[in-house]
Amino acid sequence: MKNTLIQKIDALPPLPKSVIELEEFRKSIDKEPLDLLKIIEQDPLIITTLLKVANSAMFGFRHAVESPSRAINLLGVNFTISIALGSIVQDLIKSNLDAYKVSTDDFMFTSNLASNLVNSWVASISFDLKEELLLPAFLQETGKFILSELIHESGKVAEFQEAIVNSGKELSEIENEFVGFSCSKITANIFKHWKLSHNLIFAIGFVGDIENCPEEFKQKAQILEVIKILSDITAPLSETNISKALTKAQEYKLDTSLLSKAIGKIKDKIEEEE
Repeated sequence: MKNTLIQKIDALPPLPKSVIELEEFRKSIDKEPLDLLKIIEQDPLIITTLLKVANSAMFGFRHAVESPSRAINLLGVNFTISIALGSIVQDLIKSNLDAYKVSTDDFMFTSNLASNLVNSWVASISFDLKEELLLPAFLQETGKFILSELIHESGKVAEFQEAIVNSGKELSEIENEFVGFSCSKITANIFKHWKLSHNLIFAIGFVGDIENCPEEFKQKAQILEVIKILSDITAPLSETNISKALTKAQEYKLDTSLLSKAIGKIKDKIEEEE
């Protein structure tokens, strides 16, 4: 399985020009929304995804968002970059999530949820930390596309789905049992293959492996782990996962009162739109 995984990652196509431009823009000191608009307007897929996200129940804007420039203004530059990169990455991997019994729309919902948690919770801890975690939070489950493909190819879809429902184990533990790697490790290796930033690779790669995490990335990995539990693609914001996330946050000495408020705020917003 390890060799198959390495082959799949090595076979991924190179990043398109738009990703290189987005990365350069993201690293620039002066981020002008107009410059970002020029980059994303080159890619119809990004525009479609951006408008879909901006009009989702997760945000609940009062009026329909009909233009990319309006979406950038409402969502912010860094969140827009996360959405743009996320849509490109999904398109490059070109797989599905059937092994998890979810769709790409479900995946986008939980990615948006993860970023929303960063905006609502982490922003209350530190603005700079929020800015650094928006992208890794949005992209940290990317490896699930390859995981789903590997499980299909091994002929163990039914077993995998049964384990998710009845084993009582964490999803990351089940993934590790079936494939030999967690989603976090696979995602980190995908981004390493594409030579993306160390912040993405290390912050994501050590989620679930905090004891081995370099000190400078430890808090980021801890926060991402809590967010990962809450945005579990098979049961986002379930009462069980909320309880697990709060327990994990307490274990890591993160502010659970701010986290509880953020969860309540997001749940209310979603319920208003249902």
